[in-house]
Amino acid sequence: MNIICLDMEGVLVPEIWIAFAQASGIPELRRTTRDEPDYDKLMAWRLGILREHGLGLREIQDVISTIDPLPGARDFLDELRRHTQAVILSDTFEQFAMPLMEKLNWPTLMCNSLEVAPDGAITGYHMRCPQSKLTTVRALQSMGYDTIAAGDSFNDLAMIQASKAGFLFRTTAQIKADHPELPAFEEFDDLLRAILKALD
Repeated sequence: MNIICLDMEGVLVPEIWIAFAQASGIPELRRTTRDEPDYDKLMAWRLGILREHGLGLREIQDVISTIDPLPGARDFLDELRRHTQAVILSDTFEQFAMPLMEKLNWPTLMCNSLEVAPDGAITGYHMRCPQSKLTTVRALQSMGYDTIAAGDSFNDLAMIQASKAGFLFRTTAQIKADHPELPAFEEFDDLLRAILKALD
């Protein structure tokens, strides 16, 4: 039995923090897991910037409400789910992701949660488990599933490498150069064909 494990941001939807950086006029918030492999370091830095500018969950959610899935993402996911089970493994947060899940036809999402003060300030976050993507892939494998994974960032590499088949999608030149052994695709049709072939 197979199950597909997909990253969310950069693969199915635009990067939320990049969209918020553009909307807020704070270019420092464009930094993502494509740039910084240490997620705790990245999030501490982001929360510090939000505090400096007096921004909180409401402002970020207002921007998220304007974000649509990447062109072709919903059709890709719908077609994939006709053939096998798929889950989205993301380091984003429930408070960010729910409007996007509706636009993607409600796929299964496993992610994290934010700590939010009564005034809407984001005061912290809870990771679902350490190395959440790799941990989840290992757990699925322990349940008898063969995993097939795709992602675009440093924090996707472990789940990709641990899977029966793994792919990079719209990743950076640096990650492709560092991992020439991983097939890399730019178009949903090509990724879909590779996944379906791996199902055989």
